[in-house]
Order: sequence, then C-alpha cells, then structure tokens
Amino acid sequence: MSPELISILVLAVVFVIATTRSINMGALAFAAAFAVGTLVADLDADGIFAGFPGDLFVVLVGVTYLFAIARANGTTDWLVHASIRLVRGRVALIPWVMFALTGALTAIGAVSPAAVAIVAPIALSFAARYGISPLLMGAMVVHGAQAGGFSPISIYGSIVNGIVEREKLPGNEVALFLASLVANLVIAAVVFVLFGGLKLWAQGAVAVTEVEDGTSGGGSAAKANPTKNPSETPPGGGTGGGTSPAGTATTGTTTAVAVRPEAPPAAHLTPARAATLLSLVALVVAVLAFDLDAGLTAITLAVVLSTAWPADSRTAVGEIAWPTVLLICGVLTYVGVLDEMGTITWAGEGVSGIGVPLLAAVLLCYIGALVSAFASSVGIMGALIPLAVPFLAQGEIGAVGMVAALAVSATVVDVSPFSTNGALVLAAAPDVDRERFFRQLMVYGGIVVAAVPAVVWLVLVVPGWG
Repeated sequence: MSPELISILVLAVVFVIATTRSINMGALAFAAAFAVGTLVADLDADGIFAGFPGDLFVVLVGVTYLFAIARANGTTDWLVHASIRLVRGRVALIPWVMFALTGALTAIGAVSPAAVAIVAPIALSFAARYGISPLLMGAMVVHGAQAGGFSPISIYGSIVNGIVEREKLPGNEVALFLASLVANLVIAAVVFVLFGGLKLWAQGAVAVTEVEDGTSGGGSAAKANPTKNPSETPPGGGTGGGTSPAGTATTGTTTAVAVRPEAPPAAHLTPARAATLLSLVALVVAVLAFDLDAGLTAITLAVVLSTAWPADSRTAVGEIAWPTVLLICGVLTYVGVLDEMGTITWAGEGVSGIGVPLLAAVLLCYIGALVSAFASSVGIMGALIPLAVPFLAQGEIGAVGMVAALAVSATVVDVSPFSTNGALVLAAAPDVDRERFFRQLMVYGGIVVAAVPAVVWLVLVVPGWG
C-alpha cells in the first residue's frame, strides 16, 4: 500500500473515531499527524509542524477574544438593535444585509477570512437574539464573502487571473466574477428558504419601539416577539403589563427579560461600548486599508479594551473558542502532513492523466472542493489550474468555463467547519450547542462538496465556455 493511500485511510479513521467516540477531532488529528508523519512520511517534528496554521490560530483567538469583550459590555446588543432600526424591524432582511456586507468587503479587496472575521460575530449575535438559525446566518456570511471574492480587484480574483495569465490560458475576469457571484447567490437563496427564511418573512417586523427603548437589551437573553405592525407596541412596551414569577416583564404584545440593574439599556452608548465600536472600526480599517493581520490586530485591540475596562473583560479569555481552536488546528496540521508527503499532488496528477477530458474535469472539481474543505482555497486553485493545462491544451474543454468551475468548487465549500471561514463561524456563534452546530456545518459542507462541483461542471464546463 502506498504512503499516500495510507495517509488518506488514516484521515478516514480519524473521522470515524471522532464521530463515534465524541473525542475532539483536533486532538486525534494531532496524534495522526505525529504517527503518519514519523512512521510513514519520515518527517521530523519540524516537518510535521510546518502544517500548523499559526495565522489561523491567532485569527480565531484574537477575533473571539475581541467579540467576547463586545458581548460582555453590550456592544453586540447595541449593534443588533441598530441593525433592526436600519431595516425598520424586518428581521428577514438581516441575513441578506450580512450577505451583501461580506460580499462588498471581499469585492473591494478584503481577504475572505478577514471579511468573515469582521461580520460573523455580529451576524451570529443577531441570530441568537432573534431566534434565527445559526446555520442560515453563518452560511449567508460565508457565501456572501465568496460571492464578491472573484471581482477583478479582489484578492482571489487577482490570484486566479494571474495564474491564468502565467499559464497562457484564455481568461475572462468578468465571467469569473459573475460565475462565483451567481453560484453563491443561488446557494444563499436555497439556504434561506430551507432554513427558516420564509418564516422570518411571514413574521413581519419586530416592534421598533422596543428596539429603541432597549427593553430587551443590555446583555439579556430575551428575544423580541415579532409583530406585523411596529405601531402595535406603544412606547415603553404598552399598558396592562405585569411581572411574571420568573421576573420577566410582560405586555400585551411583547415579553422581555428584565434588564440587569448594573447593565445600561442596549440602546445607550456607554464609554466602553463607544470604545469597542471604535475598535471594531479600527479592525476593519487596519485589515482593508493597511493590510494588517486580522488576528494580531484583534488581540491588540482586545488587550487595550481589557486594560481600560477590566471588569467587562474579566471573563473574555475564558470565552475564547478553545475547543474549536484545537479542532481546526489539529485537522489542518494533518492536512499539512498530507501536503508535505505529496498526497494531494499524487491525487491530482492521477486524475489529470485520465484520457477522457470531461471526466478529468469533473474529478478535478471534486478534488478541489474536497481538499479546499480542509485547506487553503487559494493554494488548491494554484495547484489544480496548472494540472488542468494539459487537457485544456487539447481544445476539447473551454478554458474560461473550466477555470471558473475550479474557482467556484474550491471556494464555495468554505462553509466547512474545517476551513478558515467555517471555523470562524463556528467560533463566533454565541449561546449554541457547539458540538451540534459543528455537526450541522459538517453535514452542510458535505452536501455542498457533493453537489456543487457537479452542477458547476454541468453549467460551465460541459457547454465548452471559452
């Protein structure tokens, strides 16, 4: 049995054990990286650690640390209420606002994980407050980032167009951008329908007056009851209210948990919240304008806030998503071992040698999707596009359609919890059963891996575009 095949079988065993024995998959993956790297690939410790995602580790820790502080001092509540006012109480519009926001950020040059790191914590805090499926909100954020990810001035678009030019292949920057935009828009629409979006539309608008007076804010776990007409709830929550045994204030149209005495209403901007909002703006500017690392910047801003308001941030370090960090870093370290021993190249070269171009094309799309679910999307595209050159040169496959299909296949799967974007969504979700949410993301990512490459191959490659 070849070393490459052994490494793939070990990865399958890691999945089975983690699923059946409820062991952190990251810990298992670290052990597998050590065993396979040492016994099969003849790697030393430096070779094994070469695949450790240090940059992703810092991003996960930094972003979850900063937003743990934002949750503790009520800044995320304030942002949620501001979002509701912006869309006039229409909760169903918020997932699309987040989709458009991340799409705009990546389209103007933000790296996809940086855009998700900025938007996901706010979006998922909103989802937790208003009972929206975290899978729906997380998918909308990630697919939004990928929808704008291949504009001619974006990072992904520039990289892929550069590879196409270097390989002397026919290219079309607009077609590449539109292929990713349309594919992710269609997927987002399907996800919206399947995971509760239509029910959100049917609920209508939440009471804007409740949002304005902050009766459900201040860090409480209350959720606003939707009403068809914002004017149905009078200022101050209405008349005829009382107090239930559980300590909740009740009115004719809404029920809200009483605000903690020490927490100001979410509609109010305290100095700590103002400083946190300024920090979030600084994070966006640092990433987009100055190309600084999102993780290091977030940690620095979190430390500054912790120093100024230690009471608000006392528990923030404990709320960093450490199990998620272990999970993602362990799996990606093992994938790094696969890369070091040539398993990924071995699989790609085997496919490219197939004598049927259309079959080779769909298999390359599937390899791109499957590997990208665990590794760098850009790295996979950089490896697969050159592998496609031999049969593209035969003229039986359109280069423009093939490149677009590979690009979409390798990035649309970033909803996987093992990819950077999926890991950020998993880490950013507050008040969820994280193991259950991880399984949901994994199943959804698996469905995307199974379905999307075949669809984009059928739409973009089979007709022979380009």
